[in-house]
Amino acid sequence: MVQLTEVVDEHFQEGQPGPEEDDDYTDTDSEISTESDYDPLNETLTDRLYALRDIIPPQTRSSIASKFNTTTSVVGSVLSFSGKTIWVIGTSALVIVVPWALAWAEEQQVIEMEKEMKMREMGGELLTAGGDGSATVQQAAAVLGKEAKPAL
Repeated sequence: MVQLTEVVDEHFQEGQPGPEEDDDYTDTDSEISTESDYDPLNETLTDRLYALRDIIPPQTRSSIASKFNTTTSVVGSVLSFSGKTIWVIGTSALVIVVPWALAWAEEQQVIEMEKEMKMREMGGELLTAGGDGSATVQQAAAVLGKEAKPAL
């Protein structure tokens, strides 16, 4: 019959070089406890999605992350470009359109003033035309381009 004997290797009996053993060391990330601190009402959507990371294979996760990063980069580039474009258009409008609008408004004021001056001159000529009422009516008709008759 075969008899088994245990042979102890002296190599395993010696201590290993390095730091002293720590009695508080555990190989888990969290302490094992009998009481549960888990409260599903306080769990957020982010916590739940983070817990699902082990279910999705690493290759799929990296593919999703790559697509997300690409999309984020494209959206950021488009927003940056559109913001710069709006800035250029806005400043161009301020530099070109505002002075033009001010000059146009000033030109309109000058035209209105010239019309007013002509009307005053015509009114003065009508008043200084003399004592004959029919002559004044005739001058007014000539200015207006219509046939006018005296009111009386």
